[in-house]
Amino acid sequence: MTAPVGLVVVSHSAALAAAAVELAREMAPGELPIEVAAGVADGGLGTDAVAIAGAIGAADTGSGVVVLMDLGSAVLSAELALELLDDPASRERVLLCPAPLVEGLVVAAVAASGGADRAEVAAEAAGALDGKLAQLAADEPAAPVTAAPETEALPAPAEQSEIVESFEVANPHGLHARPAARLVALVRELDGSGVRLRNATTGSPWAPATSLARVTTIGALRGHRVEVAASGERAQDVVDAVLELAARGFDETAAPGTAAPEPAPRLPASRPVPAVGSPRPGGPLPASPGVAIGPKRADVPAPVVVPDEPGSDPATEQGRLDAAIATVAGEIRDGRDTAARELGPAEAAIFDAHLLLLDDPDVVEEARAAVAAGASAPQAWSDATARAAAEFDALPDPYLAARAADVRAVAQQVLRTLVGVPDALADPDDGPPTVLVAADLTPARAAALDPARVAGVVLAGGSPTAHSAILLRARGVPAVLGAGPAILDVRDGTLLALDGAAGELLVDPEPDAVASFRDRAAAQAERELEARERSSAPAVTRDGVDVLVGANVGSPADATAAADAGADLVGLVRTEFLFLDRAAAPDVDEQEAAYRAVATALGGKRITLRTLDVGGDKPLPYLPLPAEANPFLGLRGIRLATSFPELLADQLLAMVRVAHDTPVSVMFPMVATVEELLAARRSLDEAIARDGRGTPPGLEVGIMVEVPAAALKAAAFVPHVDFFSIGTNDLTQYTLAAERGNPAVATVADPLDPGVLRLVDAVCRAAGEQVLVAVCGEAAADPLAAQLLVGLGVRELSVAAPAVAGVKQVVREVESARAAERAAAALTASGPAEVRR
Repeated sequence: MTAPVGLVVVSHSAALAAAAVELAREMAPGELPIEVAAGVADGGLGTDAVAIAGAIGAADTGSGVVVLMDLGSAVLSAELALELLDDPASRERVLLCPAPLVEGLVVAAVAASGGADRAEVAAEAAGALDGKLAQLAADEPAAPVTAAPETEALPAPAEQSEIVESFEVANPHGLHARPAARLVALVRELDGSGVRLRNATTGSPWAPATSLARVTTIGALRGHRVEVAASGERAQDVVDAVLELAARGFDETAAPGTAAPEPAPRLPASRPVPAVGSPRPGGPLPASPGVAIGPKRADVPAPVVVPDEPGSDPATEQGRLDAAIATVAGEIRDGRDTAARELGPAEAAIFDAHLLLLDDPDVVEEARAAVAAGASAPQAWSDATARAAAEFDALPDPYLAARAADVRAVAQQVLRTLVGVPDALADPDDGPPTVLVAADLTPARAAALDPARVAGVVLAGGSPTAHSAILLRARGVPAVLGAGPAILDVRDGTLLALDGAAGELLVDPEPDAVASFRDRAAAQAERELEARERSSAPAVTRDGVDVLVGANVGSPADATAAADAGADLVGLVRTEFLFLDRAAAPDVDEQEAAYRAVATALGGKRITLRTLDVGGDKPLPYLPLPAEANPFLGLRGIRLATSFPELLADQLLAMVRVAHDTPVSVMFPMVATVEELLAARRSLDEAIARDGRGTPPGLEVGIMVEVPAAALKAAAFVPHVDFFSIGTNDLTQYTLAAERGNPAVATVADPLDPGVLRLVDAVCRAAGEQVLVAVCGEAAADPLAAQLLVGLGVRELSVAAPAVAGVKQVVREVESARAAERAAAALTASGPAEVRR
């Protein structure tokens, strides 16, 4: 066997060099010539060209030497060392490598021990940071740092003789350096030069299994499925050996006090997702109630490739860009209108952010300048938005940095329009309704779905409190989420059956299971028909407990829909609909007219007017708000209202005027302290005095319970309120420290977490018989959650208008004493999955 390439480590620090060599030898055990030239003779920091020349000579066994260096002067010393070598042939066999010292040495050692030649060893070392860059900068692919073959250039396995199998990574820290080194060493030992790997879970490109640098870039974490492809006479032997190594956890020894990795299961290349019952830890989770059966259809946008071509005349290109921006603005407004109509203007604010990005003068003017200079419209837009996204990425504040995703989303939408690539598969006009499967769903896509053509939705990720899930519920589309990435691998056309209320998902179910789901769907349709026929009747449990079922509205038109749906009251009027999309706040008369229109639509039933709830994710352009590191924990809700007392005073005066003619409940949002409530009540008293007619009959005052502190000290609020209204959306995200719109923590933000339920229980216990407890968050529309809430003592549920009849029917089927027993058990459950069981 040819002698391996020798390695030389040049470092200012002898201790650093020794530690790096120790790590490299652990990754690549065996006889490998590694020499060190580090530090200076007196033990201090520095490099010595003579010592480096001696180390090169000692490491050279005839196959050449690769030298790795740490800091700038080390490079100068290494170059001088080459001049000191007497033999020109020896100098020709040496490569100075610009790789990072530690990562480069580890990768170089693995490659050299596997028999790689000098150029390959150097190229592997120079690309050693690719894995780290892929992990820490996933949004922007790192530029190649060497002339090594690009991972993306590797074609997907296509040969008929090629074998493709897969394994699941069981190692606690995934396929990190040590197990990856074991894999690469094995493949090199078996001369598997054509073996490729791919992270099937994330859809990574194929990478050569002989390259440690490339293997780390696939980012295989614990639980990810990795595909192995090989061809040739020994393909099966090599694949079997890799799968056997994976089953042993890549021979990784567990650290003291930790468990060794479980054996990795061997999976077929096209593994079907197993039938999933209700529920299992990690997913799926209920997202939108209803039963759906239909063929799977992937909702995967086609990739956008910016054409590599010069622009035509600037006027034409500018026309293309302006037209594309206008088209996308129209699409976003359509989505916003749907969200505003079905959820209220406040929930539609996410679309406003995208509209503002389309009108950003810096981005638009930069793109126009590029077009004027001769660039094509797609290239100009791509460059301008990439620059803007990079500026957000660079911001130290994580909240602001996350806005880069919004920039990229809008940029892609415009690019798709420019190059003629559809944003997503259109809902088919013929054939049976399909079950849409996606990694996640944007609010815009959820708003655009046609419920007549989409039987249901399954998401690999997602959150029950995310905007997209709320939209699906409002539109009556059954959905489950958190199904896991394997659902994305299921072939299009495969039959799926799901129950969005129970969180059940079956893939390619047996005929008996299909029949069971069809029976369930028929029973549901019958229940819905009965619910609609009785929608105006009161909701009374089987043992005689009255529960009010109201509607959440965001406009007078919503109030009309609520009345038509049979709502007992309006449990939440999002008054933000009057304050958004304008240059100045509405005056008292305009507000009074709008609130009267809501009251008129309800025909004398009680309306609950929430004072302005903005700030955080709902800013107003005419309020001079300071920059905040975390707006969700800053000036929002009642804090913002009391910071602008004239704004609050006008709103309360309008509410008082209406309260003289119809039952009104005034509700203050985001209250955390008794002092905040008392200050708000003083403002209300001043408004009553300003009106001059005394306290309106039937006027009630309450607070939104969205902050855990308010729930825990609810007893302190009881003497000062007539009702509590629990906003489960915000209460969930604040309790679990999981923003509902953040996909990275989506499965954490579950309103049925026992921690959230305990807070609801604390409010109900503090309220007793003195104060009504309502829930106006999305959990109230979940049939299972509604039963638990009634069991905990909630006596008012306020939901989107389309859900009113169904929630009333759920209440009628509940026995409150039995619900109380189940609710008590839920409080001691280990997690939301156990709660649902």
